Amino acid sequence: MFRLYFATLQFMSRLPVPGRWSQGLEVDQYVRGIITFPFVGLLLGALAGLVFVVLQPWCGLPLAALAYVLALLTGGFHLDGLADTCDGVFSARSRERMLEIMRDSRLGTHGGLALIIVIVAKVLVVSELSLRGSHMLAVLAAASVAGRSASVLLMYNQKYAREKGLGNLFIGKVSGKQTALTLAGGAALSLLLVPATGLFAFAITLAAMSVLAWMLRRTLGGQTGDTLGAAIELGEVIFLLALL
Repeated sequence: MFRLYFATLQFMSRLPVPGRWSQGLEVDQYVRGIITFPFVGLLLGALAGLVFVVLQPWCGLPLAALAYVLALLTGGFHLDGLADTCDGVFSARSRERMLEIMRDSRLGTHGGLALIIVIVAKVLVVSELSLRGSHMLAVLAAASVAGRSASVLLMYNQKYAREKGLGNLFIGKVSGKQTALTLAGGAALSLLLVPATGLFAFAITLAAMSVLAWMLRRTLGGQTGDTLGAAIELGEVIFLLALL
């Protein structure tokens, strides 16, 4: 289990995970690490939240919130997926053309707007939650847990929209038991981190991600690695908004 955790952490972030900690795992075995998604989110969210907590007394709420958003422990991996997804889906082209646009490394108008909206939304909602006296380290860790846990809904019983790609490691490969364990882990951590409203916010996030999965499947014919990244980013924002 520890090897799966570190392999998943290495796959989903830019943290310097020693190769020997995940040694012996083939790439096609990474799907078994789906149940560690909540705990990977816990670590990444806690580290990004620590950036906010440390900087807030020195530079104020907005700049600390921006530093939290731009900590980029994932190297902007999920934000890139969000931008590519929005460029494709909002292009109003055929399914095949949408998928081609999503492969294009250039940033389009819709992708740029999506990045601006999500980043600004995170800065504003994090600042507001802090002003309301929330325990921000726990809240930001919980948001990361919720976003990554809820992304399993875009994997289970879903079809991969492409022939090849990293998303194919997970999409359509996750079992019902793995999905249940992932969601149970996310729910438990959300409740522990934010006892009053964490479980409610987690439920709202799951509902929103279910709708997103249905819409993307209808539009693209399935999911891709980009849509998984988009789900994680949007899941975090929705969880934080639900806490308000």
